[in-house]
Amino acid sequence: MSSIRPAELDDRLGSASGGEPFLLDIRPEAAFDSGAIDRSYNVPVYNDLRRGDESALRDRLSDIPTDRDVVVVCKMGVVAKRATRILRDEGYDASTLLGGMSGWTGYQNGSLGYKLRSLLWSLR
Repeated sequence: MSSIRPAELDDRLGSASGGEPFLLDIRPEAAFDSGAIDRSYNVPVYNDLRRGDESALRDRLSDIPTDRDVVVVCKMGVVAKRATRILRDEGYDASTLLGGMSGWTGYQNGSLGYKLRSLLWSLR
């Protein structure tokens, strides 16, 4: 499964060379409204996917551009892996943000928890 680390995503978002990914935040609307990565697009299918119902995401595929890389964001990155698999099966170039919003927030804040997770990711 394809994934991207928060630092890598930050580099891509700040790159002047173009090719900025489409940020697909699948968390519930209330979570998205309380904090999201700039320029994210919310398709609140998190709870459906947690229950194993893929139809809600499949019904919203027309909202997701096919001409850009897609980075899927959820709370911790677990449910986003399901969404990423579905998108890849449908032909999208999709990846999961490692650690989800928790990882992104930790990266932004330079937290010890993020630094430890980042170390673990590098060992894979």
